[in-house]
Amino acid sequence: MNRRRYHPVRYMKPPVNLQCSGCCTQVLLPLGLLFLFLIITALPPHWLTLEPHPKRIYRPHSDFDIYLQGLDTGRSYEASIHSPTLNLSTNDSFEGARVQLKKTSSVDSDNVLSRIEAPGLQPKPNEKNLNFVFIRDEPDKCRRQAPFLVLLVSSAPKQFEARQAIRDTWGNESLIPGVNIVRLFLLGFSPSETINQDLDKESHFHDIIQQNFLDTYHNLTIKTVMGLQWLSRYCPTARYVMKTDSDMFVNIEFLVQSILRTQEPPRKNYFTGYLMRGYSPNRNPSSKWYMSRALYPGDRYPTFCSGTGYIFSGDLSRPLYQASLTIRILHLEDVYVGLCLAKLHISPVPPPNEFDFNHWHVSYSACRYSKLVTSHQFRPGEIRLYWEHLQQNKVGACRGAQRRTHYAHGKRKWNRNRKPNDSLDGLGKKP
Repeated sequence: MNRRRYHPVRYMKPPVNLQCSGCCTQVLLPLGLLFLFLIITALPPHWLTLEPHPKRIYRPHSDFDIYLQGLDTGRSYEASIHSPTLNLSTNDSFEGARVQLKKTSSVDSDNVLSRIEAPGLQPKPNEKNLNFVFIRDEPDKCRRQAPFLVLLVSSAPKQFEARQAIRDTWGNESLIPGVNIVRLFLLGFSPSETINQDLDKESHFHDIIQQNFLDTYHNLTIKTVMGLQWLSRYCPTARYVMKTDSDMFVNIEFLVQSILRTQEPPRKNYFTGYLMRGYSPNRNPSSKWYMSRALYPGDRYPTFCSGTGYIFSGDLSRPLYQASLTIRILHLEDVYVGLCLAKLHISPVPPPNEFDFNHWHVSYSACRYSKLVTSHQFRPGEIRLYWEHLQQNKVGACRGAQRRTHYAHGKRKWNRNRKPNDSLDGLGKKP
């Protein structure tokens, strides 16, 4: 006899009273409305009127508070500086902005910090607006010998590990015997006392230059102009200069041996990298690369090179710096350098190979990385890992790649008998 098995859960009776009584509704509804009212009243006033929130660049800690009121955008910007080396004044003229010194201090306000990081608030182009002061300087780096290559690496003050990884790998000044390389990290100012103390300890490397502008994304252009100012003042006889970033992998050996040393005599007015031709300004205000028509009214940028890494001859250092004193500062650094080149009637030229410079992350293999100059988006540990692997396998790095089977239409397939060390597919995998 097949009896249906009794399942205790399936046949469990539901509770008798599942409905909320009228008194429960009378209590919970007012409490919910009261809670919603408290949330709405706790929100800032601009939320109800849909006005943009004031952008706070610094929390007021110091003797100075600056209030920047954008007349054209209706937005408010607040900032404060905490350092005796950063001096403020109300005499600076801003386009579309008003500067007020709200508090007085014993610090002399005639020596000024001329720019606060605020998108859309830029000094007028006919003003000498880059009057920043060097906090850290290395005037003797080129005094002994004119360098063959100067590396200008844009870095944030807090990126200690990245700078050390570069010193130990591709930024080693003694990397290539017989080639004089000078390494410099470009930094802005940080209000953190801890970071500044760590920078004091790090200064024994004698490779950091720093000025008293705020270290922010919108001030990357000022970093590059600071590097040009340093070059024109202390190192005008450098043969070549490379500007790059601290999250880049750079094959200096390939750059020197296969690109720069092949140009004899050294080229003049030379500028190369990953070319950006025919780019239009991004008019989307929410974009990282937004460019308003007030800052750049044109429909096309001049040809420029990606700021992740470009090369120029040393004779361009002083003309580029002088051109920067007459051109309105834009927050897009590579576009701004392209504007300076256009003012000098100099056009960037393509590198010997289209894929020598990459502003994206190239998947790693020893063969591929032995024949490129730049690859983007690296953490300090990745820089060390890939560099060590490349040094161990740079001799005959592409030997395994020659055993590929080529198919029609350019399709390629790796030979199954390739060596395990022909590629490094991921971090931590040993060759």
